[in-house]
Amino acid sequence: MAALLVGLFILPACGPQKKEIYLQLYSVRDDIKADYTGTIAKVAEMGYTGVEAANYAEGQFYGLSPADFKKSIEDLGMEVLSSHTAKPLADSVAATNWDETWAWWDTAIKAHKEAGMKYIVTPWMPTPATLADLQAYCDYYNQIGEKCNAAGLRFGYHNHNFEFQEIEGQLMYDYMLQNTDPSKVFFQMDVYWLGEGGKNPVDYFNTYPGRFELLHIKDELEIGKSGKVDFESIYNNAGTAGTKYMIVEVERYTEGLTPFESVKESYDFLNNAPYVKAVYSK
Repeated sequence: MAALLVGLFILPACGPQKKEIYLQLYSVRDDIKADYTGTIAKVAEMGYTGVEAANYAEGQFYGLSPADFKKSIEDLGMEVLSSHTAKPLADSVAATNWDETWAWWDTAIKAHKEAGMKYIVTPWMPTPATLADLQAYCDYYNQIGEKCNAAGLRFGYHNHNFEFQEIEGQLMYDYMLQNTDPSKVFFQMDVYWLGEGGKNPVDYFNTYPGRFELLHIKDELEIGKSGKVDFESIYNNAGTAGTKYMIVEVERYTEGLTPFESVKESYDFLNNAPYVKAVYSK
């Protein structure tokens, strides 16, 4: 029926709700360097809900002030959700200049807050040589998370596949999950890289429920193309994971496809998948 009769009022039928699907802007990295304005306009036209930045430096995003970056995204009807940025410790953790490190984070947190972001995510870290070094990073991340919480932001860590090696008999990724405070540090699971590390995302959801507030939805090429990643199981278990937002990242493209075509194909796959709900954040 095109409408529903309720008492004396006729309510128009509602169309399907637009799905919340975000994009890590690294997916269009070369295009964004060549033409920032045109690239983000194309991302919005594809239907993406919002973006995760990948180019924070010295208080700016893609060479723009936080306020200008926020405006450039919101003027296109998208949301500034999150950003990848990192400040590794010194090779010798004991040699870290803590005054400089915390000053860097104070600037970064202020910029991310001014850009309207909800999350800061560290996308990489050096592989610690010892368990003591890994514990130092866990303590460091807890402190960053405390600073982010005080500013109304959430802090997280994004994996690749090197975290699935052992350090002094301890699996690095599990050690990090067990030795960071859930109230201060969440994990942005990259579902493709976790699989490349020989692990199953849903197993981690069940073992560490609620820890994966953001997911990087990724495949070897475009989303859904390789058959390596069980996206249906991942989405069906997102509640256990504690996931609020799904972010597409495309690192490599099928030969013959442009990055824009690749990113659009990935969006269409998820938008058309019946198991992908419209919203996970509520």
